[in-house]
Amino acid sequence: MAMAATLHGPDTHSQTTDGASRIARVDVVRDMAEAERRWRAFEGPDFLFTPYQRFELLNAWQQTIGRHDCAVPFVVIACDTDNRPLLLLPLVINRENGARVARFMGGKHPTFNMALWRRDFAETVTEAELDGLIAAIRRQPNGPDVLAFTQQPLRWRAIANPLAKLSGQPSTNPCPLLIMAPDCKPEERVSASTRRRLRNKERKLQSLPGYRYFVATTDADINRLLDAFFIIKPQRMALSKLPDIFSDEATKRFIRDACLATLPNGARAIELHAMECESEMISIFATVADGERFSTMFNTYTISDNARYSPGLILLRYMIDHFGERGYSSADFGVGSDEYKLTFCKHDEPMVDAFIPLTARGKFAALGMSSLTHAKRLVKQNPALMQMAQMLRNAISR
Repeated sequence: MAMAATLHGPDTHSQTTDGASRIARVDVVRDMAEAERRWRAFEGPDFLFTPYQRFELLNAWQQTIGRHDCAVPFVVIACDTDNRPLLLLPLVINRENGARVARFMGGKHPTFNMALWRRDFAETVTEAELDGLIAAIRRQPNGPDVLAFTQQPLRWRAIANPLAKLSGQPSTNPCPLLIMAPDCKPEERVSASTRRRLRNKERKLQSLPGYRYFVATTDADINRLLDAFFIIKPQRMALSKLPDIFSDEATKRFIRDACLATLPNGARAIELHAMECESEMISIFATVADGERFSTMFNTYTISDNARYSPGLILLRYMIDHFGERGYSSADFGVGSDEYKLTFCKHDEPMVDAFIPLTARGKFAALGMSSLTHAKRLVKQNPALMQMAQMLRNAISR
């Protein structure tokens, strides 16, 4: 497929294509301010994307964690002959073990990584068009050696994810999934037995002065919840002998900026749900939502004696009902098979990783990444190996 390169300024590189492909031009934007102007065209009802790929959330990450980690924006945008947007890949490039690696923006914070697609194009894209897209990325100046497309959902909103077809292998961890039929009874979302058990526990909490469940909508409430979160979370992680991944200032700034960021529809990029009483913050969950699916991102709960009443599970029950009453059809609580997730989730969201080499150096990098992911998955699936890994982690943390 013939490609002719044309430079459109210091932060954008464009390549035009010949042939039957609907992809007529591929641009790479390396500046977030310029990317925003193009990104907005992908946010209408004719486009397919997860809430993790909204500009507000990923821009907050890039301006904080991404900048701190020296990640360089590499936003790939494909258009047709009429200059209509077809897809946007929100990537960053960073150097890893001597190779230039392009990954989805967001680091470890999104559960799902995916391009933003024009819906009809995603449903009909051909293998030749995907090959042409990869070839156009390969020819970019100062481009990556390898594309590391991890934690991609196989499907989103009942549409197959085209990039999941590119040499995919199962991701390290599964993502437990709760399916909720619209307009169903509450007992069909959370079983009557689980509700009864949680109601019995909640009676202890309901006696606390000022006890309530609420969604933070004002800047003041959001900041108040985050202030509590950053105090409680390190203590909770220490009790579990786990590293505090929220301790560095860049991560704290990202979380606060994303929670305060307002979407075009007036919602927050990350929404905070909580239970509190007059004396303390009892439980907090952060979530992203898109009208059909809500996904939790991070959480914590009190270290006081009130922790014995399962405040995290009670809060999740409130959230499931909150979104279920608004017509949502599914929910997930992030990767991993934690017991609290399996209390509510009876299905898994399949996810795949794809490591696509673009250069000779990238071939070695892709092989190493693929092998490491495969090894991690084997450990996760083997109880004996998992126990050994846990013992090693505990020994290192002492």
